[in-house]
Amino acid sequence: MTTYTLQAKRRRSALRTAAFMAPWLIGFCVFFAYPLISTVYFSFTSYDGFTAPEFSGTKNWAYVFQDYPLFWPALRNTLWLVVVMVSCRVVFGLGIGLLITRIKSGAGVFRTLFYLPYLAPPVAATLAFVFLLNPGTGPANSLLGAVGLPTPGWFTDAAWSKPALTALAVWGVGDLMVIFMAALLDVPKEQYEAAELDGATSLQRFRHITLPNISPIIMFAVVTGIIQTMQYYTQPFVAGKVASGVMGGSGQQFEPGYPDKSTLTLPQVVYNLGFQRFDYGSACVVALVLFVLAMAFTALLMRRRSGLIQAGD
Repeated sequence: MTTYTLQAKRRRSALRTAAFMAPWLIGFCVFFAYPLISTVYFSFTSYDGFTAPEFSGTKNWAYVFQDYPLFWPALRNTLWLVVVMVSCRVVFGLGIGLLITRIKSGAGVFRTLFYLPYLAPPVAATLAFVFLLNPGTGPANSLLGAVGLPTPGWFTDAAWSKPALTALAVWGVGDLMVIFMAALLDVPKEQYEAAELDGATSLQRFRHITLPNISPIIMFAVVTGIIQTMQYYTQPFVAGKVASGVMGGSGQQFEPGYPDKSTLTLPQVVYNLGFQRFDYGSACVVALVLFVLAMAFTALLMRRRSGLIQAGD
């Protein structure tokens, strides 16, 4: 076979491979690469969405990190939600999944009851929680007061607003419950039977059999939970707006974060800068911070997961 024939075959193979990869490459370029490059470019420009962007150097970065009053509270709140909310959702989702897989009768009913809250629209669920946790008229505080427990301010108290949002997120944990149930039912029963014959307790079986088998699913739940929480916008915005009494209307401007910037998140800051103040350059800076944080969390978790796998081997 001549050199020319080999080159022609390799060229045809490369073209065939490129044709199969074209849909993914086009999607990657249009929906990821181009927006990311544009965001980096606009972060170094002065741009209001109407006039042509003008290069401004690091002015936007200095403004966001030094002068913009909402950035650091939003960053702290977002990191708090990432750590606490994601942890609570994973723990409760796994716990409910374990509970339902061990129920002998009526498991389908309980599975449906726990999954239904996840189907509630985010705005409707948030409105319901705000009214249920209303410190003056809500049934939650009425019940707590009836049994002599403290009655928090919830969405009207800066110290309790993020725990209230966490309770809302845990209430809708049905998606993780279903994922963990599928993983738990896939664990080989022979391993449990062998452990029981060796006299292992329930805690030992969970630690040495259940956790190693479902660890990839736990990692998936944590990584996707972090990415979702980094985009957490609707629930804290609606909760703050309703709790503050500003329901919207013509000419009304609502500054997010009520009460006392405790429900402020980075996506709200992006919206505030880009669509309320028309400062797209600064909004792109915050968007890049979100991107870097999400990538850093994901890389750290994946690296730790790889280290655990190697240690286990």
